[in-house]
Amino acid sequence: MIDTNLNSRQKQIIELIERNNTLSRLQIKEKLADQFQASIPTIARDLAYLLKNGLIAIHGKGRNTNYSPVNAALLLRYFDIDQYFSLDPDQRTNVKKSFDFSIFTKLTSLLTPLEAAELNKINKSFGRESESLNKDIYLKEIERFVIELSWKSSKIEGNTYSLLDTETLIKHKIEAKGHSKEEAIMILNHKKAFESILTKREDYKTLTSKKIAELHNFLTKNLNVSSGIRKQAVGITGTTYKPLDNEWQIQEAMEKLIRVINQTKDPLEKALITIAMISYIQPFVDGNKRTARMLANALLLTNDYYPLSYRSVDETFYKKALVLFYEQNSLYYLKQIILDQYKFALNTYFK
Repeated sequence: MIDTNLNSRQKQIIELIERNNTLSRLQIKEKLADQFQASIPTIARDLAYLLKNGLIAIHGKGRNTNYSPVNAALLLRYFDIDQYFSLDPDQRTNVKKSFDFSIFTKLTSLLTPLEAAELNKINKSFGRESESLNKDIYLKEIERFVIELSWKSSKIEGNTYSLLDTETLIKHKIEAKGHSKEEAIMILNHKKAFESILTKREDYKTLTSKKIAELHNFLTKNLNVSSGIRKQAVGITGTTYKPLDNEWQIQEAMEKLIRVINQTKDPLEKALITIAMISYIQPFVDGNKRTARMLANALLLTNDYYPLSYRSVDETFYKKALVLFYEQNSLYYLKQIILDQYKFALNTYFK
């Protein structure tokens, strides 16, 4: 659940609990900033609302009642994203500015038992659902999905094609006027990359560095992007975080990531780890986030899960969720995006 329905005081209460691990009602009142101060009954109502929506946990009774974070995983700390990004990159405090190798030991338990149970109730087999469709309808659905994925994934990267322009390009091979050749190539590369994983989805049962490199090559073909692990430093707009700049450390990080992904059982956790960590490591000169999203879809498909089109994602919110992960190692919002997009896919495609 994206927390747009929370008021400012409720957001700060969650953040206080996340930072202090456990707090009583009185301690919460004492720690609230002056502009968020309220009576104990009002704070109690806030806490009741947060409990009802599964955003905090409660322990004890009466005077011994305490509140704690609902997420056991170290990477799911809550931040008020609007407040966090109200500051310029150089003004943010307690920011991680370099890659943290200890993160690999924390990439577990990213879905709560409740989230897993809720997803199991609504989950559908991609193979069974797609095979039940008339062949012509299936092909139209694939085409629709490819158009929407290629459009939104490219838009996240700054591509200015509209959805209708993308449809015309993919269906009729007509480039939109007033746009660069590179924008058209980027979109068509998405199409080819997805078609490759759709026909070879079983190849991703066990992930290898070669398969990641192949996907990257599909997505960056004819875009003047060098292949293979980068050998120089890169910067990321909007953050002071600097990815690894040593080729051998990048290779080590990728090997560790591949082991983690192969050992992770839940397909959606695999997808979340892939999208976050490929972007965090930035193994290639360019095309990292595109590769991460497409690789996540390959991992979902090979496990008979629906792929993600990201059609309803706000691209600015997506970028903020990634920057928050870079700077604070919090997957709180990125996880919400992935789960919301998976539910969107189940409700939208191949029906």
